[in-house]
Amino acid sequence: MKIVKVIEVIAGSEKSFEDAIQNALEQASKSVKNIKSIYVKEMNCNVENNQIVSYGVNAKISFEVDE
Repeated sequence: MKIVKVIEVIAGSEKSFEDAIQNALEQASKSVKNIKSIYVKEMNCNVENNQIVSYGVNAKISFEVDE
């Protein structure tokens, strides 16, 4: 039997949503092993002077737990 846990993380980037998601994965993988999937729950941007200055994601990361 496999057990899967889910953590929720918030990550950002000044480049793109894709980069923000990659940052979430890289940071989570420093302390979590066996990551299997990422579900992006929310996306948002910060704007200054009518320009996007940063991208953010709220993501759920699923990983298998060793028995």
